[in-house]
Amino acid sequence: MLKSIHHVAIICSDYEHSKHFYTQILGLEIVAENYRELRKSYKLDLRLPNGNQIELFSFPDRPPRPSFPEALGLRHLAFSVDSVESMSAYLNAENINVEPIRVDEYTHKKFTFFNDPDGLPLEIYEHVDS
Repeated sequence: MLKSIHHVAIICSDYEHSKHFYTQILGLEIVAENYRELRKSYKLDLRLPNGNQIELFSFPDRPPRPSFPEALGLRHLAFSVDSVESMSAYLNAENINVEPIRVDEYTHKKFTFFNDPDGLPLEIYEHVDS
């Protein structure tokens, strides 16, 4: 049976810019960084404090992907935070546009959205005790 999500893979357009965003701004830990000569591509393995991982890839000549909020497929990637207000203020201080904070009508937890350097929708969601 499934136990957890191991990783999420993201293809970026500007590797150095996205690497800076995910490591320096969002604070993810670098687990491994490899340049794959045959593919002319980087693969950066990143880890969140709870062990979940993000794989960041760069590929030359990758096709654009339309991103519409209600398009079929993965809608967004959500991160759990202790304080949506604090994280939102931090992101704004880093010149990252953050939507107004909302409250989930079912869980009554706070959340908001922002984008990575390529426009991938990211969410910060108030930590939910399990």
